[in-house]
Amino acid sequence: MPDGADKKPSRIQQRNRRRILDAALDVFSMHGYRGATLDQIAEAAGLSKPNILYYFDGKEEIHVTLLNQLMETWLEPLVTLDRDGDPLQEILSYVQRKLDMARDLPRESRLFAGEILQGAPRMAPHLQSGLQPLFEEKCAVIQSWMDQGSLTTVDPRHLIFSIWATTQHYADFAAQVQVLLRDDPNGHEGAAQYLEAMFTRLLRP
Repeated sequence: MPDGADKKPSRIQQRNRRRILDAALDVFSMHGYRGATLDQIAEAAGLSKPNILYYFDGKEEIHVTLLNQLMETWLEPLVTLDRDGDPLQEILSYVQRKLDMARDLPRESRLFAGEILQGAPRMAPHLQSGLQPLFEEKCAVIQSWMDQGSLTTVDPRHLIFSIWATTQHYADFAAQVQVLLRDDPNGHEGAAQYLEAMFTRLLRP
């Protein structure tokens, strides 16, 4: 960034940063970090490469900025799992929130998946400081529900993993899903009904 970068950015600067980040999200979600280039990001943003480098030091800074912005959004559905709510409904609501995110934020899902597949080189601190304690807290909540007999006893960790796998699939493998469900206008609703039935049968005592 140039001298004076600590000053409040102008509206044009804010708009251009958003424009670059939105274009980069498209590029990273399509090509992954290694396959993405600044030239591709510049072309997608409709800006020159030097203009991109005016706002960001390089590809890595853009990628890290996107990941930092994503983490709060990504963790929110798990944060809202309520210890005092009805156990089965809380789990089913969490499934629905994750499925809705797959529909509404497919680029973000693929960005996250791509980072994890590379070994989380830029996100590891977030996983350790943000996700891990939250994950352990919510696993303890789910285990308490099972101990009370409100849910069938399964490993809470693998339950959450299975929720992630079955919901994020619809974003991370969207091209395949779209081909296979091309004649189904109610694909999202059908997925929601299926997952609700599956997790209800698994967890209802």
